[in-house]
Amino acid sequence: MTTPQPSDEPKILLVDDNTTNLQILRDALDGRGYKLLVAKNGRSALAIADKALPDLILLDIMMPGIDGYEVCRQLKAKADTRHLPVIFITAMTGAEDEARGLQLGAVDYITKPVNPHLVQARVRNHLELVRYRNQLEHLVKEKTRELTLTQAVLIESLATLAEYRDPETGGHIKRTQNYVKALAMQLRKNNLYRDELDDDTIDMLYLSAPLHDMGKVGVRDNILLKQGRLNKEEFEEMKKHTVYGRDALKITEQKLKDKTFLRNARQIAYTHQEKWDGSGYPQGLKGKKIPLSGRLMALADVYDALISKRVYKPPMPHAEAVRLIVEGRGKHFDPDVVDAFVVIENTFRNIALTYADFEEEREALGLKKYIDPKNCRDVKDVLLVEDNEINLEIMQSQLTSLGYNVQTAVHGKEALEKYAAGNYDVILTDIDMPVMNGYILVEEIRRTKKDALQPIPILAITASEYDLTEDGARSSGFDGFMLKPLDPKVLQRKLAGLVCD
Repeated sequence: MTTPQPSDEPKILLVDDNTTNLQILRDALDGRGYKLLVAKNGRSALAIADKALPDLILLDIMMPGIDGYEVCRQLKAKADTRHLPVIFITAMTGAEDEARGLQLGAVDYITKPVNPHLVQARVRNHLELVRYRNQLEHLVKEKTRELTLTQAVLIESLATLAEYRDPETGGHIKRTQNYVKALAMQLRKNNLYRDELDDDTIDMLYLSAPLHDMGKVGVRDNILLKQGRLNKEEFEEMKKHTVYGRDALKITEQKLKDKTFLRNARQIAYTHQEKWDGSGYPQGLKGKKIPLSGRLMALADVYDALISKRVYKPPMPHAEAVRLIVEGRGKHFDPDVVDAFVVIENTFRNIALTYADFEEEREALGLKKYIDPKNCRDVKDVLLVEDNEINLEIMQSQLTSLGYNVQTAVHGKEALEKYAAGNYDVILTDIDMPVMNGYILVEEIRRTKKDALQPIPILAITASEYDLTEDGARSSGFDGFMLKPLDPKVLQRKLAGLVCD
């Protein structure tokens, strides 16, 4: 959605089928610092509004073809133009006519014959209102961005603390985080969960999932760091990590006085070891008494444990892990969650491959060994393409901290211009972007003479298209793909496979 932004020369669209009326309006506003656009019918008005996004529209009502009411209705029906303020210019003075226009979303009325001084005053006042509104929206967006970034940093910091204490984390945090989001996105296709799993909830699940084992910071070292399986007494002590995690997050949640921010994290930490049949811990909850967040994490956690290497076991092949998950349907796991998993089980495999900790895990998942990054060309200059401001800031910071020189672009068109003008060792690009998406960008780059001489490595980066595979990425012209947020180790491993001799 695009919001009009009054500039030093605000754009005003004048719409009237009568040339004399248009000239009167132009004379009233000309020379006052406005850029005046003119349309003589409703169809032209809609086309100009779509393309120019004027800051204000003065719209006649009685016009042949599409009248002013219909123009206003169509403007308000589209996301990009619904915020454009419309002032009706009309010879009709009845209260019903005025009410109809205001119900359609007009902000004001000016009656004919128009008074130039009144037109000037109304235009000036409404442009000032637009300016104030946009300033307020900008402040709200900034505060929201700061809050979102603060939440993400807090969760990442807490998850990192847990990782320092738990020898089995590493890629586990990244993998389970992405498993949970993939599961939630698939599960909401089920009408029973469509309302419960809206975009905001899924985003919060994704952010909160890394804290599922936070309570392990409270488990004694001789148990947490034991090389081998736990005995019965030790396992009982290990179970307490669910309570420790809940209590720590509950305290934080209460201090922040936020009812939603850490609620999912607390529920996940406390209930991800519960089982559908009631045989889990710590409460022995059964069925849908287990929060949905805990049911999603339960499957994600078990799958990851199965395909991961441990000191007491080798990694299990993906197909075998899938079979065991399906066997647990209605016993360990929520049947609906298992059904969602079966649909996207290959997505789980892709995530596991992306964030695997050991070569044995990659081989068990069916991928050949990565190239050893010696005798590799240096990668210094990176072009990062991402339309989301927060994601762009985080990834740019990550890459800069690793020593890369990072240039950024917010859509494919800008990236294509920067690529043509500069020299880069690799391009990392989002897929879904305005103006020009990642698919078109890579297609355009592959057509250039510059790329034909020495093709540049291009990696797709995505947080939502979990069905994107290595083969799918390569068939679209990419050299592979990565999931957001970027994992530095994964990035370096991917690059090694692209720039090594």
